Amino acid sequence: MSPHEEDKLSETDVQDSFHSYLKSSLTQAKIEHLLEPEILASAEADLMITGPALCLYFAALRSTTIPPSVPLPRGSKSAPPRHLSEANCPPAFLSFFRVWASTVHKIQGLDPSLQHDLARIICGLIPLIEPSDPSLSGIAADLRAVAIEISQRRTFQDRYASDLQAALDAGRGGSNLQVKASFVPPPMYDGAGPSSPSKKSATSRSYSPTLFSPVSPAIEFIRETLYAALADVLERMPSLRRILKRDPPRAYFASTAFAILDVASTAVTPDGTIVGILGRELALSECPDDLKPLMAELVSIGHSVRQMTEEDDLYAVQCLQEGEEPPEPRLERVKKMLEGGVGYDQTQLDDESDTRSIEGRAVVFTNRVNALGLGILQIKTFRERQAEIFKILGVIGD
Repeated sequence: MSPHEEDKLSETDVQDSFHSYLKSSLTQAKIEHLLEPEILASAEADLMITGPALCLYFAALRSTTIPPSVPLPRGSKSAPPRHLSEANCPPAFLSFFRVWASTVHKIQGLDPSLQHDLARIICGLIPLIEPSDPSLSGIAADLRAVAIEISQRRTFQDRYASDLQAALDAGRGGSNLQVKASFVPPPMYDGAGPSSPSKKSATSRSYSPTLFSPVSPAIEFIRETLYAALADVLERMPSLRRILKRDPPRAYFASTAFAILDVASTAVTPDGTIVGILGRELALSECPDDLKPLMAELVSIGHSVRQMTEEDDLYAVQCLQEGEEPPEPRLERVKKMLEGGVGYDQTQLDDESDTRSIEGRAVVFTNRVNALGLGILQIKTFRERQAEIFKILGVIGD
């Protein structure tokens, strides 16, 4: 039976196979020094993206069919071979699969040295060949975008620590020194609403949280500014509230990303200061060292939004002057991907058009926003307020 004639695979089948390959991919990355043991053992947020992206990369190399499919691990030696294909992919994973499949021929068509450079880019390492092939960053962005979608699923988060530990344990031999993976899943949102606070009190940027004062530490200022923005976003975006009812975890991640985009777009000044809740201002120099990377990326995203908007406005004017229809602004594409995922519209993936170039840049920027959102979830001070924020989401969703 060909893979295209199979019945739909279950989500559990795909998840089990993915985690099986993820363990081997992380182990291979450790052997090739793409990921050092210290990174695997860390709780770095980017590891939630890098690991799944590497798994997708190795799966692309492993694919031998046209159209692309993935051979699944056999439960036993006597079990018939099975493949994950577009025809039998569970609907929940179909958009992920299509984006991954669009990268397979590109990856397999690369010279082996460029394939290795692609893996290095996925891991945040500098490519060995200079000047770097410009197509590599676009492929890496697509794989990382799918990885972000995967990393937002609770079923992935709950199993990722054991995947990392398996990679750390591989090849230890007789050594008694065991390195432990420190990854901890973010708090779980079950969608349960509280008896309080009221919806009105939860949805204003000017509202003063009980845990915040004008002299509160920088981390609390950023946290409360982002969470106030999150409530504002949900208040003005009915589409996110609808997602909240059917898929609370997805809605939470999307809302967090939109809150980051909202603060970066409206609260970052040209000199890099953030004007946040209660009108307080915060500069990078005022942040503690461990918070500076988060603050710097938030400010950088704000500057990028401004530059992106200006460039798209100029290009739209140029198109109109030449009698052409302007393309959809990149920021609108970013918003669609933040809400619907990277595979929200496969008609955008035309390699022969300018649209694909614009889409690729939008994917890269969307990845930055989502990666910062995942990074925020790994900071203890943010995690301490998750339960209350989840309750607020429940109120607004109702």
